[in-house]
Amino acid sequence: MSGLEVRARVESRGLDVELVVAPGEVLAVLGPNGAGKSTLLDVVAGLLNPDDGRVVLDDHVLTDTASGVAVQPYRRSVGLLAQEPLLFPHLTVRENVAFAPRSAGRGRRESYAAATRWLEEVDATALADRRPRQLSGGQAQRVAVARALAAEPGLLLLDEPMAALDVGTAPAVRALLRRVLRTGDRTAMIVTHDVLDALSLADRVVVVDGGRIVEEGPVGRVLSRPRSVFAARIAGINLLSGKVGAEGLDTVAGTVHGIAEDECVPGDRAVAVFAPAAVAIHRAHPEGSPRNMFRVRIAEISGVGGHGHGHGHAIRVRAEDHHDGSPGLMADVTAGAVAELDLAAGDDVWFAVKASEVAVYPAP
Repeated sequence: MSGLEVRARVESRGLDVELVVAPGEVLAVLGPNGAGKSTLLDVVAGLLNPDDGRVVLDDHVLTDTASGVAVQPYRRSVGLLAQEPLLFPHLTVRENVAFAPRSAGRGRRESYAAATRWLEEVDATALADRRPRQLSGGQAQRVAVARALAAEPGLLLLDEPMAALDVGTAPAVRALLRRVLRTGDRTAMIVTHDVLDALSLADRVVVVDGGRIVEEGPVGRVLSRPRSVFAARIAGINLLSGKVGAEGLDTVAGTVHGIAEDECVPGDRAVAVFAPAAVAIHRAHPEGSPRNMFRVRIAEISGVGGHGHGHGHAIRVRAEDHHDGSPGLMADVTAGAVAELDLAAGDDVWFAVKASEVAVYPAP
């Protein structure tokens, strides 16, 4: 098939993955720092030769360790947009963008025409005669986007493109990338640990952890029904994994009761997922309805910030991590509840969650 096919094993970095990106699809590669995301991009871009692997783009073999194929990076039809714009300081903005088509063998006039078109596309025409040192961070990244696209690559690789931008600039560049990725059927891979990048730019997501793909699927499904600790953390959702028992799901936090899918068979691995907003906090063991009671020690109390769910939930209370190192549970409650209960870090409290609020489904 056309599109991108990658199989890569890099022993020294503990990477062993296999994935496919369909033509015109934008794939987000999520994962914690050190998970192997950038190593994967380096293999696709031709900057790193895997110990064992194969990279095929639109039916052209770019890397094949079995037959000794290793196409040079500049001949791969792969555009790379990095965290830093990496513009040539001695060239003007127009010359920087024209450099890409010129490197691909196109003539001077044609290359400058392409540069003008792409600067227009990224709303940077007014910057054409400036040098990189005269640009702000957001302007430089716009120019870098234009340069990456001016080469008309078959595949666009984006390595944390918003990471070096300030909070005020990032949304505009994200909106720009969304526009250029959504028009013209572009095949792209974006490496990020920002859930906003995945939600706004990608069709599908793979989660890489410890050099392996631990989860993949449509963005909405992975973030609303995460099966890995990392996906749950960035989605702002509580996740407990364990084994299906006779009474419920046996986890490090105790037995969890919830609405289980039919495929959950006793003895199998499964995950229980519930929103922080579904958690009530009690000083004393509550009587009555909640089936799930967790004795926790408060690690941190903070504003919800980007995790807001509306409904007046303004304060996030995070419990200490479990003894196996997995993330502690989170509760989103009102400021009034925090004041009434007089909550502080170090306090031992009960987290209560109704079984009807907990989804239990098979682990990958």
